[in-house]
Amino acid sequence: MRLVPATVLAICLGMSSSAQATSPAEKMLELDRPLVIAHRGYPTVAPENSIVGFRLANLAGADLVELDYHVDRDGEGIVIHDKTLDRTTDVTAAWGETDAKVVEKSRAEMQTLDAGTWYDPMFAGVRLPTLEEAIDAIQEGGMTLVERKAGSAEHIVALLKERDLVNEVIVQSFDWEYVTAVHEMLPEQVLGAIGPSRVWNGKKLSKKERELSREWIDEAAKTGARVLVWNAQVTPETISYAHDKGFKLYIYTINELEPAKRLLEAGVDGVITNNTAILWKAMASVHGAD
Repeated sequence: MRLVPATVLAICLGMSSSAQATSPAEKMLELDRPLVIAHRGYPTVAPENSIVGFRLANLAGADLVELDYHVDRDGEGIVIHDKTLDRTTDVTAAWGETDAKVVEKSRAEMQTLDAGTWYDPMFAGVRLPTLEEAIDAIQEGGMTLVERKAGSAEHIVALLKERDLVNEVIVQSFDWEYVTAVHEMLPEQVLGAIGPSRVWNGKKLSKKERELSREWIDEAAKTGARVLVWNAQVTPETISYAHDKGFKLYIYTINELEPAKRLLEAGVDGVITNNTAILWKAMASVHGAD
């Protein structure tokens, strides 16, 4: 019997251990096809950022299900897109308030509000989920793309550690200082840098200045993010440059078939959509059974 040198055996064992240790978030980045990413759940058929919408997105087979979170007055996560409660709850009818800010209310107060009737009366009684509740719902058969709208880096790092969610989810934000801070505290966590910013270094940017460019990509690389998330202002050249810099490139928010097909054909790594079914149709058209 031929003996395997100890050094070779150690290397092989190390490689095996490393492969087994690959996290769900890293495996998602390694998929050899673009991702279908559900935006705020499934807002084409259910209220955005709701448990029912998240579950429907999972049922539709989304690779990632995105949510938005702010923090309440106690610094705890509540899942809602806007910084105010007005658009997606009955806060005005229930409390007689307008411009009611999430950060000024408690979780308990906000969870008494109806967050479904604004969308359709059939969803009466739907509540604003906490960040923990939303992640738990999505992780039952799916993976969460957590978008931070407001809240500290310390808060999300603590939550990820306490709930054993490091690289079980992906975290992203428009705030690149936040992304950088999370990376510094938790360098193994897969992060996304969203752009473009409407204001950069105190200057309001034009539409042209907000196109994805080599400069934006180089700046994003400083954050430690491994995913770059942009609008449809991309070109084959910038897509290629992003890939050369080691980024996966996700595009938001695409809800029609032809634009989705064009982006997939151009080589993007994921498309964020309000209509998961449309994206699967685009994927079937461009990538077939893959």
